[in-house]
Amino acid sequence: MTKRVMVTGGAGFIGSAVVRHLVGSTPNAVMVVDKLTYAANLGSLASVSKSRQFAFAQLDICDAASMGGLMTSFKPDVIIHLAAESHVDRSIDAPSLFIETNMRGTYTLLDAALRYFRSLQPSARAGFRFHHISTDEVFGSLDPEGLFHEESPYQPNSPYAASKAGADHLVRAWHHTFGLPVVLSSCSNNYGPYQFPEKLIPLTILNGLEGKRLPVYGNGRNVRDWLYVDDHVEALLLVAERGVTGRSYNVGGSNEWTNLAVVKAICALLDELAPDPAIRRRERLIEFVADRPGHDQRYAIDARRITNELGWRARETMESGLRKTVQWYLDNRPWWERIRSGVYRGERLGVGA
Repeated sequence: MTKRVMVTGGAGFIGSAVVRHLVGSTPNAVMVVDKLTYAANLGSLASVSKSRQFAFAQLDICDAASMGGLMTSFKPDVIIHLAAESHVDRSIDAPSLFIETNMRGTYTLLDAALRYFRSLQPSARAGFRFHHISTDEVFGSLDPEGLFHEESPYQPNSPYAASKAGADHLVRAWHHTFGLPVVLSSCSNNYGPYQFPEKLIPLTILNGLEGKRLPVYGNGRNVRDWLYVDDHVEALLLVAERGVTGRSYNVGGSNEWTNLAVVKAICALLDELAPDPAIRRRERLIEFVADRPGHDQRYAIDARRITNELGWRARETMESGLRKTVQWYLDNRPWWERIRSGVYRGERLGVGA
C-alpha cells in the first residue's frame, strides 16, 4: 500500500539516506522537511530530487504554523522525525542550539502532529505513526561489560545527549497522555556515505587524503558500536511500519571498535586505495589531542528486541562498511570538496562553552 511519508531532517546524513531509499525502493510519496542548516546538503538528495514521489519544504520544525500547515496540506501517514542538532562537540560549544532544536522543535512537531492526528478519520488514524529517532547516548556511559537495552536508565552526559533524552520523554508523554501513536528507536554511531565531515570517520578519511594530522581524543580507547547507515535505514523503516506503538527499539551494528582502531583501519584502507608517495603511511599522521570534556567511555547496543520482533539485523561488518565508506569518499570528491572549502574545514570543535 502506498503511503505518504514526511521526513524531518531529510537533507541530513541519516535523513537523506532514508529519503533515497524511500524514493528509490518504494512507491511512497515523500515530503522532506529541512531547515538547511550547516550539516544539511541538498546534494545528498540529487539522485532522487527529480522523482514525482519527492517533494521538499525548507522549514524550521520550531515554526508551529509551518508544521501544522504542511501536515494539513501533505497529509502524512507516517512522520519520521530525524531533524536534530547532532554533533556532541558542537553541543559543548553552543548548548542552547541543541535545546532549541532537539527539545523545543520536537515539542512543536508533536503538538502539530497531535492536532493533525485528531483531525483524521478513524480509518486514517489506525495507520498513522510518529517515529522519533533517538541515540544510545541518552543512556550515558557503559563499563567494559554490558549492553544498553530499551529499559536502561537514562543518564545523559553531554548537552546533546540531554537534549535528545528530553525529546524522548516528550514523545513518550504525548503517547501516554494524549494517545498519539508513536514509536521510538535509539541507534549507535552511524557512518557511511554523505556524512558531514565533522564526525570521526569522514574527518579521518578526508584529513588522511590531504596528508593532514589525524586527531584522536585522549588515548583513543573510547569504544563505540558502529552502524552502517543503510543498515540503520532498513531498521527505521521496519520500526515505522511494524513497530508496536509506544514501544522503543534499540538499533546497533554489533561492531564495537575503539576510536583508535577505527582511525588505524581507515589509514590502512587509504594506503591501499589511494596510495600517496608524499604521505607514505597514513598511520604516522595520528596525533593524540586533549580529550573531549565529559567524554563517555563506551557505548554498546543490545538489539535483540528489533531482531526478535521485526527480523532486523545489521548486514555490514565494520570491515565491509568502512571499505564502502572510504571508497565512496574517494569517488565523490565534488560532494565533500564544497564543504571543505566553505562551511567546515576540519577545525577542532567542542573545547568548551
